[in-house]
Amino acid sequence: MSYHNPVLLFESVDGLEIIPNGIYVDVTFGGGGHSKEILKRLGPEGKLYAFDQDEDALKNKIDDDRFVLIHENFRHIKRFLKFYGVNKVHGILADLGVSSHQFDEANRGFSTRFDAKLDMRMSKGLKISAYEVINHYNESKLSDILFLYGELRNAKALAKQIVESREKQQIKTSFQLKEALQSFLPKKVENKILAQIFQAIRIEVNQELEALKEFLLQTEELLTVGGKLSVISYHSLEDRLVKRFMRYGMFEAEPEKDFYGNFKIPFKKGKLIIPSHQEIKRNNRARSAKLRTATKL
Repeated sequence: MSYHNPVLLFESVDGLEIIPNGIYVDVTFGGGGHSKEILKRLGPEGKLYAFDQDEDALKNKIDDDRFVLIHENFRHIKRFLKFYGVNKVHGILADLGVSSHQFDEANRGFSTRFDAKLDMRMSKGLKISAYEVINHYNESKLSDILFLYGELRNAKALAKQIVESREKQQIKTSFQLKEALQSFLPKKVENKILAQIFQAIRIEVNQELEALKEFLLQTEELLTVGGKLSVISYHSLEDRLVKRFMRYGMFEAEPEKDFYGNFKIPFKKGKLIIPSHQEIKRNNRARSAKLRTATKL
């Protein structure tokens, strides 16, 4: 089984419009699928820097003089590129979400399919795991996480049930969590609701939306004029942030207007691209993917 099946592989790399001697960044290295495709299109003078916070991804390092793999969260992109003497790049690619490997490794606790310890950390260096969230967060905070990150309307009732269950016995595994919430999981929609619950916990554990915002804000300064940003997202929370950033260069409010009443914006937004029916058939995880691209003005 491959480490990760890249979604929208050619479309996302096409979006970078690679210059053979350019400098590029793949901020979600994973199994290296996107990086390998970028390297194919780079000339001998080109350079590719990749980021991944997951220790498991380091095993996939590519042996190529044009390639550097940085074991860090992409929220630190500017700082670590500066360490390598890089202040400007021609393109940045991000494939957000969880890799196939992380879902398929039972002991990582990302999947609802396996009975595993509640972990869900994308980097083992993170202090808070899913266990702490489920067993130590108060009812109000749990409710907020389930509502905001899982988009669950009955978040308050779910949080109350978790707190009542853990008072009787600590919730240590994914199946124990599932059992505690069984009354909220009607058979027809059980998998959908569980996926939303797991998504909410995972986003909290890894501070995914904060990291995404920090990363996106740095791309404006890092990209050269005409540089490309290519981002694949998998749920509406990520996609809304990416879409708004590419449109306005910010996440809340609207940018200033110039003398003529036009918005002063840092990017020109490209068209939305979604996977073909054939790709979704081949790789079910592609079904929710959305690719957005933008050009630095």
